[in-house]
Amino acid sequence: MLKDLLSKISEYKEYAVEIETGLTAIPALDPTSGGEGEYDKAVWLEGELKKLKFDELYRIDAPQATAKNGVRPNIIAKYYGENKNKTLWIMTHLDVVPPGERSLWKTDPYKVHREGDKIYGRGVEDNQQGLVSSLLCVKAFMDLGMRPPVNIGLLFNADEETGSVYGTGYVLKNRPDIIGKDDMFFIPDGGNAEGTMVEIAEKSLLWLKIRTAGKQCHASMPKQGINAFRAASELVVKLNGLYRKFNAKEKLYTPAMSTFEPTKKEANVPNINTLPGDDVFYLDCRVLPQYLLGDVKAEIRRLADEVEKKRGVKITIEVIQEVQAPKATDPDCEFVKLVTQTVKEIYKVKAKPMGIGGGTVAAYFREAGYPAVVFSKLDDTAHMPNESCTLTNLVGDAQVFAAVAMRLK
Repeated sequence: MLKDLLSKISEYKEYAVEIETGLTAIPALDPTSGGEGEYDKAVWLEGELKKLKFDELYRIDAPQATAKNGVRPNIIAKYYGENKNKTLWIMTHLDVVPPGERSLWKTDPYKVHREGDKIYGRGVEDNQQGLVSSLLCVKAFMDLGMRPPVNIGLLFNADEETGSVYGTGYVLKNRPDIIGKDDMFFIPDGGNAEGTMVEIAEKSLLWLKIRTAGKQCHASMPKQGINAFRAASELVVKLNGLYRKFNAKEKLYTPAMSTFEPTKKEANVPNINTLPGDDVFYLDCRVLPQYLLGDVKAEIRRLADEVEKKRGVKITIEVIQEVQAPKATDPDCEFVKLVTQTVKEIYKVKAKPMGIGGGTVAAYFREAGYPAVVFSKLDDTAHMPNESCTLTNLVGDAQVFAAVAMRLK
């Protein structure tokens, strides 16, 4: 039976291109990025889903006044299994990021361009590869008249690119009834080109805006002012001490330790011969989950106080984003073992459970107590110009989903 499923999925490449083409032609940009949200794309996809034999198909619309028709749509499509009390959810997202600088694109970002086994266009990988793969998986069961051992639920979410407030976050908060206590989540929205990464954990995330206020004056008379840039630079150096204080290592992650890196730097004075009285830089922290972000913030504040006292400046610290990582999905649970085993069989590579530094939507499900795995074999071109997707990978991921579903009990 599994052999028939995998064979049937391999026949769907042209169907995959057809769905990718339709999705790519409908931009689904967040209102803060100059778009209208996912409404038109969701309506088009609903039309395609109605052509298939889903047992349940409905929308959960999150209200947002600035989006088209005032909503951000989330679609749920479920195909029943023999055990209707347990569901394997495959979660993907409808929204995309803007194309960016058009001159860097070789083709129209909103028209799929195909070259052999590869297609190009905004969204074809992030996250339409996973979205279409999930469709291929369920379509094969339907076309063969088969029922999997458990339900397969497809969850097409809004708002993943800008925080998931109107997507996963909204669904979990407002419709927790649709998810059973034994359910699990497969999220094909991250991976690597080798197909070896089965992501089960992530680090905590802390982004800070650090402003240093001194006193502006002529650069030739520095004692008449207080150089905010110099004080900020001293703080940047002191922040290296975070690596020593929060120095644990965990081999699950790459890199294996917490990271604390100054990144963005705002412009201060426009001319060379003025000593800046104001300076702003940003700090990106990716922290192993064993540490509390409150403790990290307290240490940063302590270091800033030292600089304030020494340099006579005022340093304010603003949190831009803060996410304390939930507990990792258990690497020894049945679901994770099935995924790693199946990836090995389909792609002929040794996959292993891993943790990452970036945040993913899987955190919402882990926080709610559900096992969640992020996996896909990707070109890894998300957000880039000339974003691409390999049809072989798209079909292979669908085969992974189907094989995992067949082995669940």
